Amino acid sequence: MAEKTAKPAAPARRDGWGAGRRYANAVVALATAVSVASMSVTPASAQSIGFIRDAEIENLLRDYTTPILKAAGVGASAVHIYLVGSTSFNAFVADGRRIFVNSGVLMQAKTPNEVIGVLAHETGHIAGGHLARMRQQLQNAQAISILTTLLGAAAMGAGAASGNFGSGAQAGNALMLGGAHVAQRSLLAYQRTEEAAADRSAINYLNATGQSAKGMLTTFASLADQSMLSAKYADPYAVSHPMPRDRVSSLERVARESPYFDRADPPELQMRHDLVRAKLSGYLEHPGTVSRRYPKSDKSLAANYARTVSLMRTGDYRSAIANADGLIKAMPNNPYFWELKGDLLVKSGKPRDAISPYQKAVALAPNPGLIKVSLGGAQVAANDPGLLNEGINNLTSGLRDEPDFVTGYRHLAIAYGRAGRVPEAELATAQEHFKRGDFEMAQRFAQRAKQGLKTGSPAWLRADDILTYKPPKS
Repeated sequence: MAEKTAKPAAPARRDGWGAGRRYANAVVALATAVSVASMSVTPASAQSIGFIRDAEIENLLRDYTTPILKAAGVGASAVHIYLVGSTSFNAFVADGRRIFVNSGVLMQAKTPNEVIGVLAHETGHIAGGHLARMRQQLQNAQAISILTTLLGAAAMGAGAASGNFGSGAQAGNALMLGGAHVAQRSLLAYQRTEEAAADRSAINYLNATGQSAKGMLTTFASLADQSMLSAKYADPYAVSHPMPRDRVSSLERVARESPYFDRADPPELQMRHDLVRAKLSGYLEHPGTVSRRYPKSDKSLAANYARTVSLMRTGDYRSAIANADGLIKAMPNNPYFWELKGDLLVKSGKPRDAISPYQKAVALAPNPGLIKVSLGGAQVAANDPGLLNEGINNLTSGLRDEPDFVTGYRHLAIAYGRAGRVPEAELATAQEHFKRGDFEMAQRFAQRAKQGLKTGSPAWLRADDILTYKPPKS
């Protein structure tokens, strides 16, 4: 993106525009590239597996989980679900308030009920207090640190399963930030008694919400079958922690007693699930895989969605925009189709044109925080001083709703830099580093920000909070 050049005699130069522009350029130069689907990337040591931030997917997971959490007596606002950018099938809880779900769970589950069953099971672990002994250790840990720990243990497990424990251990030790027992909080790794308790609790939650446990059975039976494959072909989690067939049989007997066992998912929910699966396929799978999974003969909305996202990934923006217009025509009140068009216009170098689609998406979406950040980013990228303040307002509003959206802080730093508000730009950069888990860089920028901010102001206090933060010891 070309920077607007200010004339030497312009007042903007005197009030900080020049310094702000240089700061914005510096932020761009040091920024880490972010993957498609707004994936917040972990450090290289985490093998590029990070969290996917996406308004559509998160809203669907929220709708899946909220009734279950309510039935369990767990406050929905106290539990956060993280979508991990891995296509393998796995889900786990790492403490009493965070559920990690691999994107592979959504991609491989054919029905919403299969995903809801997994989430109900994990909720059983939370409600049952199975992780109480780890809460103190993890209560201050960043989610990204927990994920890195788990990836380290997975690398060690994969090495052991393949008979090459040395290389696996070497990779795992490089990734792990805590004890290996933390990583054992996966779907397949609990002690037998805790697993059975979580299974029973899950069925109780499904019954209380009038939902079937059939999907949960389908998922667990598949994992049991997978555990019987050779280590060469099986998922490392399944190899290290097989799911016994007798556990599935016991679960099936209880599940079939439910009056809701044959209840199907509502058609509208199935449609949303199909669209999310297609979206993830388009973003995470090779274009060839997408075309085989969704051939041109498939005229469904989900297939067109997957193909549109895949076209965007390959850089065919003209065809992708035409497809997005077709999606919008078919479902004009779907906010995420408008969001996709905005993404396409930004990627094709037309941020100003993206503003209107993003505004439409914000107006239609039930939880538009992430989309507001995209809107604000487009307004800043339009390089129009007349849009800058509105862009800052949308960025700050979006981040107020989504404070863990790492990329948003980079956009905000650039926006403040262009406005000549350098201390606030440095604070936004500190917040980005803090959310990424780079506490040393976060405190370096926070110190610089604090020197230029008004003592006692909200921004000054946020900088001070970063400076006084003490990372948990590994």
